[in-house]
Amino acid sequence: MGTALTIAAEGQKADIAKPMTGLGPGVIEIALRHKTNAYRAVYVVEIAGSLWVVHAFQKKSKSGIKTPKPEVDLIRDRLKRLRKELLQ
Repeated sequence: MGTALTIAAEGQKADIAKPMTGLGPGVIEIALRHKTNAYRAVYVVEIAGSLWVVHAFQKKSKSGIKTPKPEVDLIRDRLKRLRKELLQ
């Protein structure tokens, strides 16, 4: 996860980083598996020219690979607040 974020901070995209659809341009999700657990981090680079990690969590859902709706709602809310604060 740290390596992928370092690559993003350097202006590139790691192989494990994928665009997160439905949240606007520049929102990227990193998904990692470790043993039987799944971890995610969502970051955005389009705001004020900086890399912002919006949310990082352990995925608990056992059904499917889709990011759970409560997590997406939290990410959406944080993005809205971040954009509002930084673009004033």
